[in-house]
Amino acid sequence: MEISQHFYAAYKEARTRLETTLNLIQKEDLGKKLHPSPNSIGFLVRHIADVELLFAKNVFKASEIQVRAKTLIDQKDTGEWSDLNELTDYLKISCNSVLTAISNQQAEKWGENVTTKEFGTKTVAEAFGRIISHTAYHAGQIALIKKYGA
Repeated sequence: MEISQHFYAAYKEARTRLETTLNLIQKEDLGKKLHPSPNSIGFLVRHIADVELLFAKNVFKASEIQVRAKTLIDQKDTGEWSDLNELTDYLKISCNSVLTAISNQQAEKWGENVTTKEFGTKTVAEAFGRIISHTAYHAGQIALIKKYGA
């Protein structure tokens, strides 16, 4: 198995926690927050997709990706993330973009350095761990907000 296939499998498996949690989310859950956190479930879902798309574009150099990372631009929950179908569709686009970008990576690229303002300089493989942990972190927040939030 080629190295990119291993990363592809790891990403798909890591993302199952998010997908399992999202299967339990209803439209009325999107506005829930866990006090005192300012972020709703809807905001976090959108944020995950924004960051995944930026990651595919900037770390994997998928220049064809167009993204307007509204959650990063606004830097706060504006309360506009209330369309469950739109959010889940956007999340599917981000997932497919990351998977495509992984598939397109040549084996030698995983060891090359990439620099971003968010995490400095790391190899592409190290940076990959960052996107997995970012998505899992927010998936855990979503699960907690779903369970305890109002």
